[in-house]
Amino acid sequence: MSHTVTAELVANVLKVEVEVGDLVTADDPVVILESMKMEIPVLAEVDGMVAEIIAGAGDVVTDGDPLVVIDER
Repeated sequence: MSHTVTAELVANVLKVEVEVGDLVTADDPVVILESMKMEIPVLAEVDGMVAEIIAGAGDVVTDGDPLVVIDER
């Protein structure tokens, strides 16, 4: 089963912390967003393997936009 990590606010993608194929556990940072000069880590919500990276550094995202897809393990 796949789980999509989404943005929770309007922000710029500052950095993607994972690559496709990386194993992550819940609460690992997968993306760093920047909004109003603050860095906001977006955390994995499930354990699994990164299957797809949708948003890249420099992208502007809004609430609910998909960032990363994780195949649950």
